[in-house]
Amino acid sequence: MSPLAAEIAIVPARPGHIREIAGRMRRADSEEVFAASGHSPTSALSFSYRHSSLAWSALFNGRPEVMWGVGDINILTGIGAPWLLGTDAVEENFRAFLRISRDWPAQLLSRYRLLRNVVDARNMVSLRWLEWLGFRLFEPVEINGHQFRLFEMGVADV
Repeated sequence: MSPLAAEIAIVPARPGHIREIAGRMRRADSEEVFAASGHSPTSALSFSYRHSSLAWSALFNGRPEVMWGVGDINILTGIGAPWLLGTDAVEENFRAFLRISRDWPAQLLSRYRLLRNVVDARNMVSLRWLEWLGFRLFEPVEINGHQFRLFEMGVADV
């Protein structure tokens, strides 16, 4: 790590992280949650946190910058919906973020047989990251008048 790189700690997500991250959410993430649901960053993070079976936060130099988790789509068939929302610190520290996120899909797939969600088709950084992680991206579909791409990964993909 270079001297300017953030020290990153992964901790269980807590409700207190929501306002801190929401108030500084990346523009692309904020636009994505509004396009998908009409929700504010705070409302979207609160909803995602409350409906997740697992959720974590990444603290960059002790400050909450990213929250992610997975919610149950269908517990009987083992399908989960992974999500992640963060601040500009993700892009500012992208190498460190890539290192810490590399194993997340495999960890989630130890609990689920399939991970599936949608991402705003305009969110190029997130699309590249999902591909880098090994998710399959599908052709855009319209949701609430905006283009989104379904992404998924199954246990056979890791």
